Amino acid sequence: MLIVVSPAKRLNEKAVMLPDATLPVFQDAANELADYARELTPDDLQKLMKISDKLARLNAGRFAAFEPVSTVENAKPAALLFSGDTYTGLEAATLDADEMDWAQDHFCMLSGLYGLLRPRDLIQAYRLEMGSRLKTARGKNLYEFWGDRIALALNEAAAQVGTDVLVNCASVEYFDAVDRDALNLRVITPVFMEEKAGTPKIVSFFAKKARGAMARFIIERRLTDPEGMKDFDTGGYRYNADMSEGDRWVFLRDYPEA
Repeated sequence: MLIVVSPAKRLNEKAVMLPDATLPVFQDAANELADYARELTPDDLQKLMKISDKLARLNAGRFAAFEPVSTVENAKPAALLFSGDTYTGLEAATLDADEMDWAQDHFCMLSGLYGLLRPRDLIQAYRLEMGSRLKTARGKNLYEFWGDRIALALNEAAAQVGTDVLVNCASVEYFDAVDRDALNLRVITPVFMEEKAGTPKIVSFFAKKARGAMARFIIERRLTDPEGMKDFDTGGYRYNADMSEGDRWVFLRDYPEA
């Protein structure tokens, strides 16, 4: 199976370096986007991504300093640089070498700037959300910029490991960048819900963390049969057959008390 997750807005720029670092598949496209973003003022970036003035100035500086080749001096491994809720659940820094090797071939991060990333891919600090309406020669937003390229890259990655299943642990904003008409894979989407007073609901913070934990669960067990995902019980979740429908698999737990 392949697994995809969203990137994170929060970055750990003190992340350690991993051995056998790799370069992103779409580095040239990232360079092209960085060139467009470099032309934007902090005010432009603030409006584009609805971020604070401080964050806008920080990211204007990042794009100004963006280099066309990522190296161990100017970049970090993607799986360790991202440090949001999903990555708290993933805990990539504690994967052993064999697990990281397996993840390198089966685990991908979607990215507005880089398109598709593997754990050891060296990337520079940035913020460019997939939903951003950044105009380029390819269109009026990043979805049009990426077109079917991410889907085709996923098809290729799946063929290399001999699978036809993609586990979607990404947000809607990011998975919408995967052209479903071009994608040749079965897509299973785990949904994580909390039940309180008999009412199940999705709580964003918990759901994001659980997506990362599911990715880790698959990596640790080197799952090839999606049915094995139904054994996921990290954090108290349990597969709920009654609430699941088709390839939308619901995992439910009691709402955690403070």
